Amino acid sequence: MHVHHGHDHDAPGEVTDGVKLLTLVAVVTPPLAIAFAMWLAWGGWFHWVDLVMMVVLYCLTAMGITIGYHRLYTHRSFEASAPVAWTFGILGSMAVQGPLLWWATTHRCHHQHSDHEEDPHSPHAGRAPGFAGWLKGFAHAHIGWLFSTVPPAQIARYAPDLAKDERACRISRLFPLWVALGFALPALIGGLVSQSWMGALLGFLWGGVIRMFLVHHATWSVNSICHLWGWQTYRSGDHSRNNPAMGILAMGEGWHNNHHAFPASARHGLEWWQFDISWITIRSLAAVGLVRGIRLPSPDRLEAKRLAAD
Repeated sequence: MHVHHGHDHDAPGEVTDGVKLLTLVAVVTPPLAIAFAMWLAWGGWFHWVDLVMMVVLYCLTAMGITIGYHRLYTHRSFEASAPVAWTFGILGSMAVQGPLLWWATTHRCHHQHSDHEEDPHSPHAGRAPGFAGWLKGFAHAHIGWLFSTVPPAQIARYAPDLAKDERACRISRLFPLWVALGFALPALIGGLVSQSWMGALLGFLWGGVIRMFLVHHATWSVNSICHLWGWQTYRSGDHSRNNPAMGILAMGEGWHNNHHAFPASARHGLEWWQFDISWITIRSLAAVGLVRGIRLPSPDRLEAKRLAAD
């Protein structure tokens, strides 16, 4: 991927109070919206289009995180054409998990200090003993970390390449626009299909808010569940685990021990039976010439890090 260099003005990855407020709203309001949507559905206000939009936008925005934010921008595990890089960067932003530079900085910090004191979202680091400590660690890894501030100095430390990448900076600066698009699009489709304002509301609820809620918890579960439950195949120096349920729900991200052992790999499901829809998508894009330079661990590296079977 060609990196476009621009000037570092207005700290595109810095999380402002406005972005924190947006994140708080995004975390707190979905349960209320779900209750409202269920009440409407009980009264007969539901259309199959709403369910289709929810599923399709779930897959698209989740892969915006897994393929765009994570494997492309954060780990540079492949090179993408401009349309692919823009599309998955925007789709990742529509998942409402913070601006791209902030997300990538936080994630690179996580890898460098995985399950140690400086890890921004470990359920283990600094955990108090007992069930209360476990619960607090889980809550922090799942949601609490979202409200941490990443100063520009952290971006310069962990993501200097992205701070100079004009495309990544533009995607980050326009984060509120992409978030709005993620809600406006399903509302518009719902309204046009039903030719009604109620259809627009249902599209907003199912394709927007509920979809966002589900993608949030799928992604956050990788941070929490996949550092607590599952198995380890490779030496990774942390508590990362492979979890098959999250492998499916989080678009291949649940093969988390594989990922921590080989973070630069575009493929997380390293065994043939480890379903990784994000990898299948990357490979398909490569087949039509939209992706190249895919990075994968060699068989020798796989064997060198493989843990002995019990």
